[in-house]
Amino acid sequence: MERKDIAIVFDCGATNVRVIAMNISGTIVASESMPNETDGDPHFPGGRIWDVDKLWDKLCGCSRKVLNQIDSGRIAGVTFTTFGVDGALVDNTGELLYPVISWQCDRTKPIMDNIDKYCSLNRLYQLSGVYPYAFNTINKMIWLKENQPDLIEKAFRFLFMPSLLIHRLTGTMQNDATMMGTSMMTDLKNRCFSDEILSSLNINKDLFGEMAEPGDIAGAVHVEGSLSTGIPENTSVFFAGHDTQFAVFGSGAKLNQPVLSSGTWEVLMVRTDSFAATQSELDENLTTEADAIKGFFNIGQNWLGSGVLEWFSSNFYPELKGNQLYETMISEASDIKTGEHGLCISPAFYDDGTGKGGGIISGLTISSKREEIYRALLESMALRLREGLFAIEKAGDFKAESIICVGGGSKNGLWNQLRADAIQRPLHVIDQKETTVLGAALFVFQGAGLYSSAEEALNAIKNNSEIILPKKDDSSLWDRLFMEYLKLKIKD
Repeated sequence: MERKDIAIVFDCGATNVRVIAMNISGTIVASESMPNETDGDPHFPGGRIWDVDKLWDKLCGCSRKVLNQIDSGRIAGVTFTTFGVDGALVDNTGELLYPVISWQCDRTKPIMDNIDKYCSLNRLYQLSGVYPYAFNTINKMIWLKENQPDLIEKAFRFLFMPSLLIHRLTGTMQNDATMMGTSMMTDLKNRCFSDEILSSLNINKDLFGEMAEPGDIAGAVHVEGSLSTGIPENTSVFFAGHDTQFAVFGSGAKLNQPVLSSGTWEVLMVRTDSFAATQSELDENLTTEADAIKGFFNIGQNWLGSGVLEWFSSNFYPELKGNQLYETMISEASDIKTGEHGLCISPAFYDDGTGKGGGIISGLTISSKREEIYRALLESMALRLREGLFAIEKAGDFKAESIICVGGGSKNGLWNQLRADAIQRPLHVIDQKETTVLGAALFVFQGAGLYSSAEEALNAIKNNSEIILPKKDDSSLWDRLFMEYLKLKIKD
């Protein structure tokens, strides 16, 4: 009998949607993608929504192409991962009562600014652990109550984005715990929606239904789902959920081993068995979500990363493109010793909360060279990592021995060395590029019975990593640079 050893992962991101077939060893055997984008809200001028019909059509097209490249008899199961917070009210047939309001929509900012009229912000943070982002699900629920109150009354369920897609494939209408954890409406320690928060909003808890855990079976592919996607009818579909949780899990991170996902944004997150959500953590811009495994938490922080470097390269190295651009910048900056350029770049340059930057470059003179500014940017973001690491260690009550680094920014060897030097811990750069897909696939293999747990499935994966060791003789230098960094931060 042919072994079922392939997971099909539908991965819906803000800029691309993908369908990937991954085998039990963590190898991608087929992959297809299409660009994704928001649409205008036909019911609200200036609003941004996700057109689920259009999104589903793209995913189905990718799926059919993937199925043409593999033996469908080897499929162990299917799952879905998406961005967090977004979802929609549906009736008892699963039809949307209002479009999915995108996290990119500005309509909810005034709601978050005035959330205290419903519930104290400090109490919301204490219970949910989630940082008060304007795009949080709670703000969309309030917007719907204030602007479309009849829809709340008519609704059978509020389904988060992965569950909307699962419904298209199976007919099931159930949410998962990792998406719930992004909503700012949870009792995070008890891994459930908060009666206190929902009561303050006058929303019935039944609207969200019973929560599923990653690896739980959601149902089976029905006839229509099979015709749309090419996946054989009755193939098992399992829950996954919010992409961040599965990226962290798929990185191989153990408890108290932070993961830095380095891309346009730097996202630092750690799996812990405890968390704090006091005013101190709120001031540090920490957000805590439900881990993929029940009983654990993901404490995180983010700041603009390669987005700043892309701005820099386009303005200071306009004559270069592609690999030549990055090789030149890194080569030139590698000849400069840490701190000898005399420049210090304030955190607000990439950490002002808007994604647009706008801080201070201290020490800049008419003799400053472009490679010195680039080096200073890398050093400053390494110091930002140090600051973030200290914050999540305090919130999770642990001491990290090392950090895992993934994503496009992990390809920059100079930056990696500066990171290791700044935090004075080893940096593990892993060769698995698709940690989100891998993490989700592991729960398919668990659900399909190929492993007793996702952890067992993870331990069977052989990931190679490059270990970047810190330069111990630079520790006092980095201590001094960190103090200068913090002084400049106060000026921002």
